Amino acid sequence: MKGLTEKTGLTKARYKQMYTAASRPSKWYRDLPKAFIIGGLICTAGQGLSAMYTALGLSEKNSSAAVSITLIFLSVLLTALGLYEKIAKHAGAGTLVPITGFANSVCAPAMEFRTEGLVTGLGAKIFIICGPVILYGTLASIAYGLLYYLTAP
Repeated sequence: MKGLTEKTGLTKARYKQMYTAASRPSKWYRDLPKAFIIGGLICTAGQGLSAMYTALGLSEKNSSAAVSITLIFLSVLLTALGLYEKIAKHAGAGTLVPITGFANSVCAPAMEFRTEGLVTGLGAKIFIICGPVILYGTLASIAYGLLYYLTAP
């Protein structure tokens, strides 16, 4: 069986050139502050929403739930409008603030595959990115719970 370079007609030198061009290192000194600022702004917006909901008379517990719902809604809305990806292009890991990043990881595949139908597109692909997070998060919580149960005094 022929190797990859023989099948595609690429030489090793050309492949290395393509690999190097596609995997240029990021400019961390520029990306790190942007991620910090955007992630901080998302968290600050959440804190501001919490203060607003508390000022409107919600209890602390209900205010927290309302903030989560609002951040999820805004994340999904921005994803559906194609704006979340543009923000993430500049903010990088700053947009992975847990609740907004997770909402985006559920919504993005749903938006991408919606044209394939409700079952084979949306239903089959909606958890394609976040499914492993749910799976391993659940397994880790079970393992931690068992460990805690077996070692707790």
